[in-house]
Amino acid sequence: MAHEHVTVAEEEYLQMLFWLFEANLPMTGANLARAMQLSAPTVHEMIGRLERDGYITRARDKSISFTDEGRRQAEEVTSRHRLIERFLTDVVGVPWDEVHEEAERLEHAMTPRFEAYVRASVADATTCPHGHPIKVGERAAGVPLADCEVGARVFVLRLENEAEDVLHYLMAHGVEPGLEGTVAASDDDHVTIAAADGGDRTITRIVAETVTVRADPSPPLRTAIPAEQLVMGDRYGR
Repeated sequence: MAHEHVTVAEEEYLQMLFWLFEANLPMTGANLARAMQLSAPTVHEMIGRLERDGYITRARDKSISFTDEGRRQAEEVTSRHRLIERFLTDVVGVPWDEVHEEAERLEHAMTPRFEAYVRASVADATTCPHGHPIKVGERAAGVPLADCEVGARVFVLRLENEAEDVLHYLMAHGVEPGLEGTVAASDDDHVTIAAADGGDRTITRIVAETVTVRADPSPPLRTAIPAEQLVMGDRYGR
């Protein structure tokens, strides 16, 4: 039976599980530990707590599934996080490469009254500054930039890995949601976009794995983030 009030720690885990779910990555304790940079015993303990509180179930193969209440809580905290990010960027003026960590600090304490103010302030915004849908379930299909062939027209949809160091890197190299251009070069180390607004944007291939684009021609769809990219921020390094 789910508790009436989900705890902050449970919200953090549910949000990370939902990130795995959205990215079509297996919802397992191992992936959760890798993403959150926590020890396996620490994660195992919280998974047991989430199961006891009625937010998840575990299969014999150790895969995790949301209960209806767990899915509702995960969607709510994820949507709230993205809404705050948009508010902090558009209204407060926090740079989009710094806003993820700030939103993490605010999302658990936002009152319904403040949430209504935030929603009114961002008007018709549909995504967070990193391209993820505020209304979860409306995630646009895309492919990793790293998969696109030279000559493909691309439009950056979202940045899958919101670790602050990755966001700093992408901002410094001029890659953000809404960027349009053509893949000008691609090799084992780097991918270059010749942007429609002028100039080239070159990033490492490992970061290009985490940049989701709409492409023409499009490579086959696949999971956006490889296992080595399952790290979502230094704040989990405890």
